[in-house]
Amino acid sequence: MKKLLFLPLLFATSVLYSQNTVCLTIESNTNTGQAFTGFTKYVNVLDCFDVYAESSISDQKVLHAAAVAAELLDNNEDGIVDDPLLKAELSSNQALIPIFSQEQSAAENSFFNYYNGNGAGAVLYMNEMDPSQPGHWGDDATVEEVMHVINAIGHVNIYSSAFSFSPNSSLLTAAMDVARGGQFLSVPNQYPASAWYHYDDQTCDYGCMAIEYLYWAQVTNMNILNDPQTAAGIANEWEPYSPALLQSMDVLMYALITDSQYKLPSSAPDGNYCPTSGLNQLNDNFKFYPNPADNKIIIHSDKNGLANIYNLQGQLILADISINNSKNAISLSSLNSGSYYIVVNNQKLLLVKK
Repeated sequence: MKKLLFLPLLFATSVLYSQNTVCLTIESNTNTGQAFTGFTKYVNVLDCFDVYAESSISDQKVLHAAAVAAELLDNNEDGIVDDPLLKAELSSNQALIPIFSQEQSAAENSFFNYYNGNGAGAVLYMNEMDPSQPGHWGDDATVEEVMHVINAIGHVNIYSSAFSFSPNSSLLTAAMDVARGGQFLSVPNQYPASAWYHYDDQTCDYGCMAIEYLYWAQVTNMNILNDPQTAAGIANEWEPYSPALLQSMDVLMYALITDSQYKLPSSAPDGNYCPTSGLNQLNDNFKFYPNPADNKIIIHSDKNGLANIYNLQGQLILADISINNSKNAISLSSLNSGSYYIVVNNQKLLLVKK
């Protein structure tokens, strides 16, 4: 695959593109570091992962990268990073992924020339992203590259005995030596016939092989690769394209990535991220559900008051909705599908209408 580099929740805005719902916010880039001068767009994901993008990158693609990161970090989509240790590690290293318009763009040159942090593990380019096909081989590299960052900047550091990339250092490299038919510190002229992982990129050293191996195993277990066209396309590099094949062929790696202590994601990202936890409750005194909603929401409040619904441009859509200190059913039938704010006592919550 592609070369690696050097090794409160922000749910304020939901933007809808086709069927994707992403409850994360694109902000203006305020990072003044010289490495970041080429970026205009920024998304903070769950307070531990940042997405930076050039101005030419569509909002759809920026949010796609952010949604994939959120889904990998919060695989049950409850609004909380599944592994607190991973969140802390990514946050302390300021984990990020940059999105460039093309190779050798001015933004890429500035980033490569001046970045000296510990949070970058991979990059994305505009033409290798397709939000309509999350993670599909040959169409969307977003899942792969974001996963590389999370693994290299997070898991390797906090669970080094399991995921370190150096030879003879971890459960991961022990499994990879079996999968490659031996311990090859450089790419061999020919892999043994017994190998099922036989990546032949001469520029990819042992550590690079290890992170690619971790990617292949995880997306196989997520069932992303399990179709005939993909299986045929990746066979020169990776053979166990289905969860069943992975479990039977690569016993060591399957055991590692499904070990619950490491909390690796098992569900494939679909490009939608809008958890209900934390989105629909201001405090114990006011909450509403469901969210996303169909044609009505139920509001619970401990006091009487008024609610107003605004679109994302701040225009008042529904005014002076009476809220009683009980259970209130509010019709949304007059609203188009999309994202809105519901405002109560000068505080606002995101509301998504299906």
